[in-house]
Amino acid sequence: MRYILKHRLAISLAWAISCLPALSQVDQRQIAISFEQQGRTAEAESAWQTVAREHPSSPEPLAHLGLLEARQEHYPEAIRFYRKAMDLNPVMPGLRLNLGLALFKNGDYKQTIQTLEPLLKAQPDDQRLTVLTGMSHYGLGEYAAANPYLKRAADRDSQNLTLLLTLAHSCLFSKQYQCVLDEFRQIVSLNAESAEADMLVGEALDEMKDPEGAMREFRAAVQANPKEPNVHFGLGYLLWTKGQHPEAAKEFQAEIDNDPQHLQAMLYLADSEMQMNRADDARPSLEKLVKMSPDNAMAHLDLGIVYAEQGRKQDALAELQIAIKIAPDNVNARWRLGRLYRSMGMTAEAKAEFDKASSLNKAEDERLLKVMSTIPGSNRTSPAGVTAPTNK
Repeated sequence: MRYILKHRLAISLAWAISCLPALSQVDQRQIAISFEQQGRTAEAESAWQTVAREHPSSPEPLAHLGLLEARQEHYPEAIRFYRKAMDLNPVMPGLRLNLGLALFKNGDYKQTIQTLEPLLKAQPDDQRLTVLTGMSHYGLGEYAAANPYLKRAADRDSQNLTLLLTLAHSCLFSKQYQCVLDEFRQIVSLNAESAEADMLVGEALDEMKDPEGAMREFRAAVQANPKEPNVHFGLGYLLWTKGQHPEAAKEFQAEIDNDPQHLQAMLYLADSEMQMNRADDARPSLEKLVKMSPDNAMAHLDLGIVYAEQGRKQDALAELQIAIKIAPDNVNARWRLGRLYRSMGMTAEAKAEFDKASSLNKAEDERLLKVMSTIPGSNRTSPAGVTAPTNK
């Protein structure tokens, strides 16, 4: 009797022990979920890692680990976990979307598009998938490809000002100017004082060869919000292209007042000062610019011109040579350097630069003539020869 009882006890104990791992696994998963719901990230990660070790063929713990990493904005780590989970179960609900989101937030736009494509085909009306795909094309600079997705999303969410502005930007960058004007009307209906919308239309009108309309829109943008980034620079640049340098200079200075590190405004302000025969005012800004932005050919060119006018020929030579090294096809830089060489008695070097400037002008003339010859009824007279170029 004692033997039988002892044997039964041993069997019962063995059965209980055999059940312990299964119970532990269930408990560990519940613990991991509980920690995750409580926002206890470190404990949740540890618990899910334990589940992953105990269930190496299950995608669930890997998917949760990816989610925890994504919530901490550790996107490369999140992507790694999501991909491992996808390898185990590519159709796990929500997994492909989470991977696409992590890829998007990590700036991997091409992979985002590829990852979300099957979902979008299955759910073409899904707003989130449409926006993510459109914004991924936008992030890649594929604006024409982005437009249909952004347009579809904007039509479904016509009160979303940010989405409308993004679509308008994309239309502008893809040279679909009528689209910009169409979206402008919708934007203005939501925000009549949108400086950014006025700027977008101004840029579109400028590209459509309507400078007066462009200037009108930029002035409206300045009035709507004089602190809008680039609003004064945009208006200043339009004025600069029209040779209205005193007013342009005021706008460039206003942009610098808003943003003291705005290099383009500093550059064009200095150039405007040069056009107003204020080289002494321009020189300090240009000297600062070539240090802050050493690859800016226009800054080196302008500084070389200033030095040449002030009789600092060696300094001018160095700046003009740098400008040509950065932009070897800049006709004006070649022409200015040729003049400088001639003033220094370096006739052979001067001739070489003048010849190069002439050949560059001729190549551009031939390109324009070829374009014009394809337009019915256009004037096919060859442009004139080399003339002294403007400052730019």
